[in-house]
Amino acid sequence: MDHETSTGHVTRKAVLRAALAAGIAAPTVLMGVPALARTLTAGEAAPALTPECDDGDDPTPAQTEGPYFKPNSPLRTSLLEAGTAGVRLTVSGYVFGLACRPIAGALLDFWQADTNGAYDNTGFRFRGHQFTDAQGAFKLTTIVPGLYPGRTRHLHVKVQAPGRPVLTSQLYFPGEPRNNTDSIFDPRLLMTVRDAGGAREAAFDFVLNVPQNPGPSPTATATTQPPGGSWAAGTAYRAGDRVTYGGPAYVCLQAHTGQAGWEPPNVPALWRAV
Repeated sequence: MDHETSTGHVTRKAVLRAALAAGIAAPTVLMGVPALARTLTAGEAAPALTPECDDGDDPTPAQTEGPYFKPNSPLRTSLLEAGTAGVRLTVSGYVFGLACRPIAGALLDFWQADTNGAYDNTGFRFRGHQFTDAQGAFKLTTIVPGLYPGRTRHLHVKVQAPGRPVLTSQLYFPGEPRNNTDSIFDPRLLMTVRDAGGAREAAFDFVLNVPQNPGPSPTATATTQPPGGSWAAGTAYRAGDRVTYGGPAYVCLQAHTGQAGWEPPNVPALWRAV
């Protein structure tokens, strides 16, 4: 989403993002710090100070998942393998709620075409999921996807906050000629992309439709342990593991560590009833 309002004021979300990237305590953010601190270089002037939290961020737009999504992707932050061809790409950012607060433990599931524009429909090349850290940050290492007929260059993603619905969307690259002819393309989903010594670095912040009380500190949704169930927070689950939760049984779809908010009924991306 945009980091400035139409009047040029830096949004509170951008300032929170800057502080998280720089390791600054969140309360200091509210006193005013440069937006996107990690992108500033020597000699650049700092942007204006942040206004009150009224930046009008709408949730990140949803888009079709297309025909190539597969469940059970590996838990990993890098989609690169030995001999992977293509221009290296790093995508980083944060997941926020409606009050501009970062969301810890959010699930992000990425999939994309290879450098030739082909999807792996038999295995899991260029497919993987990860979780945001305590500051709501994520980082994906991959390649720039190739083109195929009818579409511009893009990445697919599903994002889910603990205990909340799944957002399915796509991310796009600025300056692509096919952006003008792709009927699915949405400029609100453009990443910020720059060249980095033969590779490319991209940034994008997701805003989920998650109600939050205004405040600077990231929190995760808390729930109670299931009565009589075998599921337990803190347990490392592998695909195929079975648990019970409040009576019904579930099978694990993707490797992860259980945490409050990821109980089986809440996360269909991780658990299926059996």
